[in-house]
Amino acid sequence: MTTVHDTAVTTLAGDLSVWPASTAEPRPGDLAVGGVPLAEVADRFGTPVYVLDEVEVRDRCRTYRDAFPDTEILYAAKAFLCRAMIHWMEEEGLGLDVCSAGELELAVTTGFPAERIVLHGNAKSPRDLESALRLGVGRIVIDSPSEIARLAAAVGPDGRQKVMVRVVPGISAGGHEKIRTGTEDQKFGLSISDGYAQHAIARILDQPQLELTGLHCHLGSQITSVKPYLAAVRRIVGLMARLHEQHGLLLPELDLGGGHGIAYRPGEQALDLTTLARKVRTELAEACAAAGLPVPRLIIEPGRAIAGPAGIALYRVLAVKRTGSHTYVAVDGGMSDNPRPALYGVRYAPRLVGRRTTADRAPVTVVGRHCEAGDVLANDVELPADVHPGDLLAVPVAGAYHLSMASGYNLVGRPPVAAVRDGHARLLVRRESLDDIRSRDVGL
Repeated sequence: MTTVHDTAVTTLAGDLSVWPASTAEPRPGDLAVGGVPLAEVADRFGTPVYVLDEVEVRDRCRTYRDAFPDTEILYAAKAFLCRAMIHWMEEEGLGLDVCSAGELELAVTTGFPAERIVLHGNAKSPRDLESALRLGVGRIVIDSPSEIARLAAAVGPDGRQKVMVRVVPGISAGGHEKIRTGTEDQKFGLSISDGYAQHAIARILDQPQLELTGLHCHLGSQITSVKPYLAAVRRIVGLMARLHEQHGLLLPELDLGGGHGIAYRPGEQALDLTTLARKVRTELAEACAAAGLPVPRLIIEPGRAIAGPAGIALYRVLAVKRTGSHTYVAVDGGMSDNPRPALYGVRYAPRLVGRRTTADRAPVTVVGRHCEAGDVLANDVELPADVHPGDLLAVPVAGAYHLSMASGYNLVGRPPVAAVRDGHARLLVRRESLDDIRSRDVGL
């Protein structure tokens, strides 16, 4: 992702490459984001708390618009969604990619135009489809043959709904096997190689209520190489060519999904958007020219790459325990507010903030408060050797797949989200309270 970090990096000797561009150190050891000291955010809203830099989110939207000027850009709401985020996406000219009636209805009731929303899902519920049709969602991505008849019946004889088909191009890409979705033999999409995609498309063409606008694929998440996207373009254009030969079909849209990889720690590789945009555009034009097809409009669906680097998670240290050769730093959050290390082995780079220290750095493992041995937030990272209970730790790149994947484990309550901008912090999502938890428990 192209962002400008020169000022902040100079301030902190080059170690802020994965932090928001606004990050600075107004006083030694006191980190600020969006002009707001992180220690102030923690004191005001408590911990754990997520901090979201609004300007960073908006700048990343604009980076996508600049790199892909002729492309429809849909923000993948599953990464993180709240009413403010929806409002920012609308103002920045992005559409939305949603996966449930909940995400869809939150967007529409916030005022987001339904026609700029695409509904995904490998197993859409009756409520998902009912909400999509009632609210007038722009497109529905068909993920299985059984959806075709169900959707056509729900649309009714006098209605019409735009749809796409999610195809599986048979390409392995992504940072972990659990987030690779472009391969055969997994739950998403319809395979090109075994003919299921072509068969489903033929069935859709027999349904006058359904208007097929294009093909969709999503290769996976945390992809840092351009090559898999180019391979996907070639295979999907090949399918488009066969559909034109068989049905005289010219599809106007091609959705390459998202999965654009970001760096979670300094030195890690991220996907180069400028190179991606240039090479995908060239590959698409050349493949279509070779097949004698008009170039379809490109659609992409970034989520993590917009929200992830704009977020910081703040935790308070509760205990420091030395056992054998290991030092464990336990904080007041954990796998209930960030299950990704336990699920995917993700590695973070936490930092002590809120006080100055001259202590040497020492290897520690930052662990959560939950009753699981696997509740580890950051394994074998360096923190000041004098870290102690009451200290504040900040974890960058915490804006995506944290709150959206948070659970109610141990009934600790999900953290709040505070936005920072121009020296001010405001609450976007309040902390889940014991009263919230208790009110859902209606039986004895």
